[in-house]
Amino acid sequence: MPQPVTEGRGPVRYGPSPPGPASGLPVPPALADVLAAASAVDRPEPPGGGPRLLEAGCGYWRRRGMRAAPEDVAAAPGAPVLLSAVIAAHDGDLLLPRPCPAWWAPQARLLGRPAYHVPVPAECGGVPDPYALLETVRRVRGEGGRPGLLLISVADDPTGTVAPPELVREACEAAVAEGLHVVSDETWRDTLHDPHATVLVSPSEMCPHDTTVLADLSGSLAPSAWPAAIARFPSGPRGAEWRSRALDRLTALGAQLAAPVAAAAAYALGEPEPVAERAAASAALHGRVAAAAHRTVLAAGALARPPQAGRCLYADLAPLRGQLAARGVTDAMELEEYLGEGLGFPAPGGHRFGDELGALRVRLDTAPLLGRPPDPGGRALTAADPLHRPEVAEALDRLAAVFHELHRTPANGAGR
Repeated sequence: MPQPVTEGRGPVRYGPSPPGPASGLPVPPALADVLAAASAVDRPEPPGGGPRLLEAGCGYWRRRGMRAAPEDVAAAPGAPVLLSAVIAAHDGDLLLPRPCPAWWAPQARLLGRPAYHVPVPAECGGVPDPYALLETVRRVRGEGGRPGLLLISVADDPTGTVAPPELVREACEAAVAEGLHVVSDETWRDTLHDPHATVLVSPSEMCPHDTTVLADLSGSLAPSAWPAAIARFPSGPRGAEWRSRALDRLTALGAQLAAPVAAAAAYALGEPEPVAERAAASAALHGRVAAAAHRTVLAAGALARPPQAGRCLYADLAPLRGQLAARGVTDAMELEEYLGEGLGFPAPGGHRFGDELGALRVRLDTAPLLGRPPDPGGRALTAADPLHRPEVAEALDRLAAVFHELHRTPANGAGR
């Protein structure tokens, strides 16, 4: 997988794969058929989505215990533009967990909004420590800022973790008490590696009038190459006003879904059997590969929270700082370059996710570990033991070799 080209670009950097790790799997045939059947339609969806798509979005949220009517839902061609519209619908500065998805902060910068990072607790990412959140709000206000929005992800990219319900409740109640609106990115909520062992609770279940929920369909339901995302605004007059403002921005940007993509998105949101079975199989496959990668990282002496959802894990190589320094690696940018060269695929450093540059953290995506074209991940998806598929085993062996070589490098040894 080639590294992204950055020459001649401005200061905004999204990282190798916005808005999150790709699936590494073939397009589901049922979805391809729906998109092909709508390919002759020559007009886009209206800004915010047409009736069929909005009703499908309502059904999606209702099946997850959230009441929704079409007037509460909006759709857009991808999560970044939809998040931008949601942010623009509210006043105030943004508070983000550290680390957070690489594509969040650029939306604030493009809107000219200050964004402040708040540390996450030790057990998970995606949701800030409640006490650190309150202290950050106090500090920002003391410096003349106006905190107005808290962005969180209960099933998190980049850490691959799921926030415990009690932490979600404490953080959201603290935010709402301070007058902040909560935006919950739930793109990865349907990618739990073990749905029976992990409890995921949405902030909208706790603070329904103060939470907007956003989901990119590329998380589990649709290919990342077909950008489509939906948002659920709170019901009632305030939610209607926020949605109206968001639709104004989508209209001004010309952010409309292509009709074939909208048809495929509506079909996927209905979660028919082919889509639901594929989503469950994909989550289980990525969970198996993420667990194997996690074991490799820990065996090399690095740190990482156990991945619970999504297609990545977040490794902290601070215990190997001496070995890395011996190879000329002293910060996240150099770590990204070093691991990307050794692994043969991008390994974005923690600086892309709001972490300190000096922290030796990196996101390791599972999709590149499923094999290479022409059939990336296709055979692994149906294999009885995907870790023993030759293409997966080879990729995991390469990961292990890179980390093992680093582990056995003397801390004061020669550089590479």
